[in-house]
Amino acid sequence: MSVALRTQLFLFLISLSSRTGLSRYIEDNEAADGLFSLLSLDQKRESEDFIFRRPLRCLDMLATDGYFTFVASQPQLACAAFIIAEPNEVISLELSDVNIDCSAGDFIKMFDGWVLKGEKFPSRQDHHLPLHQRYTDYCSSTAPGATSRSSQNVAMIFFRIHSPDSGFTLAVRKLHNPFPCNIMSQSPEGSFTMVMPHQRRNCSFSIIYPVEIRLTDLSLGQAKSNELSPKGQLWAGCSGSGDHVELLGGNGVDTSMMFPMADLCFSLTGLAQMKIGCDNSVVRLVSSGNYINRVSFQYRLLEQRELSKNRENALDNFCSVE
Repeated sequence: MSVALRTQLFLFLISLSSRTGLSRYIEDNEAADGLFSLLSLDQKRESEDFIFRRPLRCLDMLATDGYFTFVASQPQLACAAFIIAEPNEVISLELSDVNIDCSAGDFIKMFDGWVLKGEKFPSRQDHHLPLHQRYTDYCSSTAPGATSRSSQNVAMIFFRIHSPDSGFTLAVRKLHNPFPCNIMSQSPEGSFTMVMPHQRRNCSFSIIYPVEIRLTDLSLGQAKSNELSPKGQLWAGCSGSGDHVELLGGNGVDTSMMFPMADLCFSLTGLAQMKIGCDNSVVRLVSSGNYINRVSFQYRLLEQRELSKNRENALDNFCSVE
């Protein structure tokens, strides 16, 4: 991920976290300086034998394999690190050299996904595990260390440490995922294909930018309609279909709380496109498990002139474009 894209992604996370305790660290000069030094780091591997190491900050974002060590210089009561990988990767996390006092209220928790302002990605409806199984709590573990493996290309870690000089080391590894599902895009432009082979599961591709989405190919096991349904007529044709694609828009990360812009429940070869002027734009593939479903799409960042200047809270104007 380039420095510019990493900066924009992190600023989006900060904006979503602005109502939580994490915002206090952005307002602190020292923490802010640490954040922007993070964004300027070149984290690319120089060789296969190179192991990346650096300190972990109280509010951090990790986009590379390596070892990240946190040592508290003062009580740190609301810390989090967001980890992101490529779309076709999942993330393995492992704790080591842990020196915290769980009995004094310290904790380290790993989460399968992201949590922002009370919203979770993937949503409860889209993740195959119940919510309690998505957390790995170091203080509740009977093993000397703790490990976690994500189901998609994002994961995160929360921690609270009261005593100076206490801390831990987090090892991050990325693993290949042959059937990516529930992806957070690192880029505002690109293309992707989601495939769901005979699984009753919903998969979302989340682009945290206002974009134009072009569906270039769609193969569904059962056709129910023959047209793209615009908002306002959204659920008339596809709500009863167990296999369809939804286009969603919103300003958070939980797809179940986003506004449905359009849906498609028939196979096509060609272009169906829509501009979504929201902070987060999503392509969501809903599968019954009876078929092999596939959707291919392209997306590009909307230019400023394409965004509507009239962005009231009314649903008719919600995330609209000129």
